[in-house]
Amino acid sequence: MQLPDEQLRAGHIPADLYRQIPPGTDVRKVVIVQEAPRSYKGPIVLTLVIATASVVVLLVIAFVAQIVAASAVAVLSATGGLSYTINRASKKRALPPSRVRSKHRRFK
Repeated sequence: MQLPDEQLRAGHIPADLYRQIPPGTDVRKVVIVQEAPRSYKGPIVLTLVIATASVVVLLVIAFVAQIVAASAVAVLSATGGLSYTINRASKKRALPPSRVRSKHRRFK
């Protein structure tokens, strides 16, 4: 019985607590109440819930903004105020004239 918890479970009263008991008290009727160890489950769960909720709120805001933008483009293009086209032309670019090789080679 080295630890105070073991002493209390065995019914022994440590000396520092024994000195605090008022004189004339029946020691056999003394109940020592220990504070429960702190649980970190609540704060951890709360942090996870807040993080998850903030991610969900950001995703909903992004989704709503995308729908609003698509609706605005659809309404403006239907009224003739805006048109949006996708150009899928080939990606080949013509070389500038300074980079084009001449058909004739110069000999030295």
